[in-house]
Amino acid sequence: MQAIKETHFQFPGQTGFYRGKVRDVYYFGSKLALIATDRISAFDVVLPRAIPYKGQVLNQIAARFLHATEDIVPNWVMHVPDPNATVGLACEPIPIEMVVRGYLAGHAWREYRSGKRTLCGVALPEGLRENDRLPEPIITPSTKAHEGHDEDISREEILQRGLAPEADYVQLEKYALALFQRGTEIARKRGLILVDTKYEFGRYDGNLYLIDEVHTPDSSRYFYAEGYETRQQAGEPQKQLSKEFVRQWLIDGGFQGKAGQQIPEMTDEVVSRITERYIELYEKVTGEPFHRTNDEDPLSRIEKNVAAYI
Repeated sequence: MQAIKETHFQFPGQTGFYRGKVRDVYYFGSKLALIATDRISAFDVVLPRAIPYKGQVLNQIAARFLHATEDIVPNWVMHVPDPNATVGLACEPIPIEMVVRGYLAGHAWREYRSGKRTLCGVALPEGLRENDRLPEPIITPSTKAHEGHDEDISREEILQRGLAPEADYVQLEKYALALFQRGTEIARKRGLILVDTKYEFGRYDGNLYLIDEVHTPDSSRYFYAEGYETRQQAGEPQKQLSKEFVRQWLIDGGFQGKAGQQIPEMTDEVVSRITERYIELYEKVTGEPFHRTNDEDPLSRIEKNVAAYI
């Protein structure tokens, strides 16, 4: 399978184009087509090699979960014309990521381990261990950076800087917690724990919409529920279902996105291993087999399918 690293389409009626870390976005006035490429990023850096099927995995998981949460909050999706593409409303993004955490893991744990007991204005209790369940889910927002690293930010700073009106932000908090609860319930049925995740929102015609992807392994962290308590009591690492294995491979190779650090070599074996892990993620999260698109020319397929819908 040819990995999809970049797209360079010219669609009829196209009004704009934006290349993100892993998605290519084509604008058509009030609509946009989001192409999920196979690029992969970690520590806010795009890695040098693309991962076959990664885009398909993320696009199809996102479509599933956006559909499963549309009764909570309206979302941007109009149609999924291709395994790697979604067409929807061109919402004006709110420059905040609503990060919801149910457990002390990843970035939150690293901050806690360094001695911090307040994260994004939220107080954390003493005596927590890595991967412990929090007393209740918390919201730890971050700024949405076009380039470089996203930064933690508190509710007070968001309102001070005018990143969102207070009434809108209160609604975003309610949406984020309700979405996390729904994601938790779905994960439980699959034998998983939704550890943390992020949600992004935008405005269209004056209304708030859920945008981007939801509950994918790129935007979320999952633990396997079976054995969680035993591993936690023994002080053992949790069995994860997320992109954390990519971050750990980079850390082991001496890379955390900091100046002067070199990305470890992405051999064919490494790329193949990451592909298989993403497919495993898809099948575990959805409970369905993954069907690989084995096109010799996936770009032509995507272009044709998007153009036919637009």
